[in-house]
Order: sequence, then structure tokens, then C-alpha cells
Amino acid sequence: MNERSEATLPKPNYLAVFAVLAVLTAVEVGLVFTGAAQSIQVVLLIAIAFTKAMLVALYYMHLKFEGPLIRIIAAVPVLLLLIVVMVPIFDVWIFG
Repeated sequence: MNERSEATLPKPNYLAVFAVLAVLTAVEVGLVFTGAAQSIQVVLLIAIAFTKAMLVALYYMHLKFEGPLIRIIAAVPVLLLLIVVMVPIFDVWIFG
């Protein structure tokens, strides 16, 4: 158990985070129906998805309230994910 008591941790506003996630989902759906170029849509959709994933990890998985070691352990897969995602983006930009 953590040395901190549960009373000292701030209580996150889950409904506000849910509302932000819902708005970002609506933006994603709306973005698909715009006339923007496909490469711009891909970049924006990935950025929005990354933002939503970070909100879920920080608030619903409680990483915001963990110590630095747990945050570093959680950040390594995110960095690997960014590398894996950036390769197709550059492929679309160069050859698309």
C-alpha cells in the first residue's frame, strides 16, 4: 500500500473527463466527414486518439496519482507506440 493515505489524494472528476472524451470522439467522427486531405486527417486523428489514451491512462488508470517510477514504466510503451505510429505517417507523407 502507498504511504499516502487515501484522504490526501485529490478526487478526480470522472464525469468531466468522460465529457472531454465524448467531445473528442465527436470531433474525430466530424473530422472524417470534412473535406480535409487524408494525410492531415490521419495526423489529426492520431493526435486526438493519443490525447484520449492519455486521459484514460492518467485518470481512469490513476497514473496521475502514482509516483515517478510507475510513470516511467508506463511511458516506455507510449514511446514505443509513437515510433510504431510515426512510421506509417511518414509513409503516407512520402509515398501517399
